Parts: sequence; structure tokens; C-alpha cells
Amino acid sequence: MIWCVEDDSSIRDIEVYALTSTGFCARGFEDGDSFYEALQYEKPTLIILDVMLPGKDGVTLLKMLKASKEYRDIPVIMATARGTEYDKIQSLDLGADDYLVKPFGIMEMISRVKAVLRRCKPAQNPALFQIGTLALNAAEHIVTIDGERVPLTFKEYELLHLFLSHPGFAFTREQLLADVWQSAVSVETRTVDMHIRTLRQKLGSYGHIIETVRNVGYRLEAGNDK
Repeated sequence: MIWCVEDDSSIRDIEVYALTSTGFCARGFEDGDSFYEALQYEKPTLIILDVMLPGKDGVTLLKMLKASKEYRDIPVIMATARGTEYDKIQSLDLGADDYLVKPFGIMEMISRVKAVLRRCKPAQNPALFQIGTLALNAAEHIVTIDGERVPLTFKEYELLHLFLSHPGFAFTREQLLADVWQSAVSVETRTVDMHIRTLRQKLGSYGHIIETVRNVGYRLEAGNDK
């Protein structure tokens, strides 16, 4: 989930629409107070934070986030007005992960979001992926649930491995064909749908972690659990 904190409703609506259209989950906030109140109940994957906000400004909110043990690791991209170099330098010095200079292009925003998410991905053992009691051991090529082995075909295993390696990333069917089947031409995209369906069935109560992204493809929702 990506949160956009922006007091200009037209800009905020465009940000949220662009992110959701690209496969992300997104939510907008018009000021720092509503944003910080929502933060008490849910933690976003990344925050796009405007510097100029009514009430508490973006820099103040950034300081609050980075001073909190609970929120300091949430990646933050600051949105600054053109020519305000001091705001950019101050934001980076305070711990912002990147910044956007207004007016910015939507594709630039999406690109920076993806880049920050890649950089800030939590370190983990590349041979072991786990969600709840679902575990994939890449070294042994084994998937288990509650300690019981799940019999997957090679393609089903490769799909699950790919999703677990990139939580929150929305893959198109063409991307899945290219990554798992090494083909985007000779195999039909409905083959992906068939394998996703059987993979979900075999994962049982964990099948829901692989989400369908309408008009895009599939993703494993970051932070999803049983």
C-alpha cells in the first residue's frame, strides 16, 4: 500500500489513479493530521509526502516518522516545489529515500516508486522465503505449509518463487511468461492463468496471497498473511 499525502486534490487523485492503474494499492490524504491518524492503524509500504501541507508540513512529518522506531523504516519520497533546493537537501538529510520536483511526470513518479521499493526491500536469506507457516526453501527446492511438503510442478514452484521474491510487485502475464517460461510468443497467456489456478488450489488457505490485478496480471501482496 502506497500513501500519497498531498493537499492539492487534483494532484492527489492523479497520483492515486496512476499507482492503482500500475498495479499498486494506493490511498490519498489531504493533510498531515489525517495521514498520521491513519498511521496508527495501518503501515504503508511507501509514502509520497508533499513538503507544503496545511498544519504540519512534510518536513515536520518526516522528522516524526524518522524519530519513531515503529515508522522509521517506511520508505519516503518527498515532493518539493521547483527551485526549493533547500527543501530537497533537508529532506534527504533527514532520511528521505528520494524526492520528486513539481511538476513531475507520472511515469517518473512510478519509476522512482519502483526504484525506492527495490532499494529498501528488507534483507532476507535469498534461499528461504516465508509467510506465516508457508515456506519456500530455494536451496532444497521445497515448499511446505505447517511443516508438510506441498507437491508443486516445476512451473508452479517457479511462479511461487518469483512472487515471493518480489512481494507487492504486479506482474503482467507477458512478464510471467518471459520469466518462468522464457517465452512470450510460443505459449499462450491463458497458460499462466491455468497454472495460477492450480497453484492457488495447492496452497490451500494460502492461495489468497496471490492476488489478481485487474487488467494487469498477478501479484503477491506485500505483508499478506494467513
